[in-house]
Amino acid sequence: MRTTKARRQWETTAEEAAGCTRCPLFADATATVFGEGPVPAPIMLVGEQPGDREDLAGRPFVGPAGALLDRCIEEAGGHREEMYLTNVVKHFKFEPRGKRRIHQTPDRSEVDACGLWLDRELELVSPRLVVFLGATAAQARLGRSFRVTKQRGQPVDSDLAEHVVATVHPSSILRGPEEARHEGRAALVADLRAAFTLVEGSGA
Repeated sequence: MRTTKARRQWETTAEEAAGCTRCPLFADATATVFGEGPVPAPIMLVGEQPGDREDLAGRPFVGPAGALLDRCIEEAGGHREEMYLTNVVKHFKFEPRGKRRIHQTPDRSEVDACGLWLDRELELVSPRLVVFLGATAAQARLGRSFRVTKQRGQPVDSDLAEHVVATVHPSSILRGPEEARHEGRAALVADLRAAFTLVEGSGA
């Protein structure tokens, strides 16, 4: 009954978010990209915002960064289909450049405007572990002084969930020098593996 009720409430919330106009980003985006995964779920991964591929597909983490994240999750011993994936901002913020749409970092007002939707996702998904991917996502809920570069992979005291961890966003690995990508990927896998261990063997 808990799962059925939570899922029904999630579907209603996703429908409401589809018509969101709480900030100007909706005007140029193709669609609201809400979270995806089981409801409730033991683990929630939270990124910054949808990218170009996600905006067109209407689903989170389906572009190159999502493909890398999928591989890292598997290498870390997890399974994407058992996790809930979302972003702190639900619309794609970009700058047109010829035929391309170049990612732009959301500002604080845009992050705050989307806070309502993430609050509802956290309530309905009720994860035991939340993993923030990237500085924008982490600072949205852990404070603007939080530094992923210094605190990545370390459990953080928070009332968001029993366990909260932050690490880099997979897109940062793809943007980095090619010679550093293997090391960056290995570090992300290590962070995810350590995070997943926090809920292993305890009903997750």
